[in-house]
Amino acid sequence: MRQTATKIFNTVFTRFNITVFLVLLQAGYFALLVFRLDSYADWATALNRAIGIVCSIYIIWRDYNPAYKISWLFFIGVLPSLGVVSYVIFGGKRPSRRLRKTLAPLDKEHMKDLEQTDDISGLAEPRIRKTCSYIHDYGTFPAWKDTGAKYYSLGDDLYPDLLDDLKKAERFIFLEFFIIGGGEMWGGIESILREKAAAGVDVRVIYDDVGSIKVLPRNFQKNLEAAGIKVITFNPVLPLLTFAYNNRDHRKIVVIDGDLGYTGGFNLADEYINRKKRFGHWKDCGIRLEGNAVWNLTVMFLNMWNAFRKTDDVYDAFRPAGIRTDESLLTETSEVSVTETQADHAALPGIVQPYGDSPLDEEHVGEFVYLDMINQAKDYLYIYTPYLLIDNEMQVALEMAVKRGVRITIVTPHIPDKPLVFAITRSYYEGLVHNKVQVMEYTRGFVHSKVFVADDRMAAVGTINVDFRSFFFHFEDAVFLVDSPCISDIRRDFEETFDICTPVTTNFMNHRILSKIAGVVLRVLAPLM
Repeated sequence: MRQTATKIFNTVFTRFNITVFLVLLQAGYFALLVFRLDSYADWATALNRAIGIVCSIYIIWRDYNPAYKISWLFFIGVLPSLGVVSYVIFGGKRPSRRLRKTLAPLDKEHMKDLEQTDDISGLAEPRIRKTCSYIHDYGTFPAWKDTGAKYYSLGDDLYPDLLDDLKKAERFIFLEFFIIGGGEMWGGIESILREKAAAGVDVRVIYDDVGSIKVLPRNFQKNLEAAGIKVITFNPVLPLLTFAYNNRDHRKIVVIDGDLGYTGGFNLADEYINRKKRFGHWKDCGIRLEGNAVWNLTVMFLNMWNAFRKTDDVYDAFRPAGIRTDESLLTETSEVSVTETQADHAALPGIVQPYGDSPLDEEHVGEFVYLDMINQAKDYLYIYTPYLLIDNEMQVALEMAVKRGVRITIVTPHIPDKPLVFAITRSYYEGLVHNKVQVMEYTRGFVHSKVFVADDRMAAVGTINVDFRSFFFHFEDAVFLVDSPCISDIRRDFEETFDICTPVTTNFMNHRILSKIAGVVLRVLAPLM
């Protein structure tokens, strides 16, 4: 009986449940105060209306995405008092001062570490090279040649290779993930991290507290720090009503000794390798990089790390062996790896360009790379995304591409993880299908992959969903690939997946009238979700 009571207590009084309860309590109290003030006197009502007009004019004036503007204007129009106060407190898309103060200076300081040093002028089509130039000039991340890339269509296939690579680490291991959850996947990784830390390897872990709060093992940071593994919690969750949690570290990065790197849609929890069933079969992707392009991921990680746990790190010490510039930092082991790396990656075809996107600036690199790929596609464009919350610019770009003869297929989940977001996703089907964009749902379960591939020439694989959160609020990363051999593997994965998908047709949509109506209504508020 005592064990049962203890189990119930531990299930109910979790950190997540307590936090949600206290935040909802504050939100309810906040809404009550606003409505009480509005009914207090005519002058209060008139003042709120005047502030609402000023706020609306300000929102229209600001250089926001039009969909974001419409959401706030709708909210203010329907609930003037609550909408105005909410916008004043929560409406800005910019990150908190703390985030900006800690991260922005580091990004600026280390721009010199991300100069374009590889000559890619003779590689790829001139138009595609301009996309590479955009990513470097406005996203700061250079393009690299002679880097190997291996694509994984499932987290199940990636996991064994990741474990093998972690076991080979000699100098350092960096992990940065949105979600870390207890179970088989994290258990296998953690045991290796503990062994490596005990052997003197520099092991560092960053995790997002919002993403991990429900599934993080108990005493996670305390236990890892005791084992010599350094840990940072990004944006720790406190039971306070704030939009500071809007900016999340959604990146998935692994860097091993500077020469090996992983990224993709996968997190470190059992559903990502199908050891745990949540929404049917979980289809996720990943990419393994080997060579100089890993440097971009390393700088991304080090900037985030030093923003919250300042070190005396000399970044050059973490470069891939093939581009390390300070000879005094080369050990006997790394001297061997320089020779091996140069031999292994000499004259590899294609361009590999890892890049990040950040809410610290007004440059929406993640969305713009996707738009550029849509606009460049000539033959076909295939897309994986778990969420399809698009603005008018992207919808028009997709429809125009089809009208100029491009075959576009978008694969979304059939079993959703977030019913409200799924209803909004489906609300876009009718317009897209009407304009000959093919939409398919992954019949076996949930697609969590975030992949674009076009014309056997270019692809983007990473963490960036096709939604407002990824484009405007989150810290994200991806890899832009040009003429890389693994692009054929990406296309093959799509074409094999199409065989186990349900095509969206007019009849399919007509049988979901209530869902369609709900989705259209919710779409207005999609940028605020």
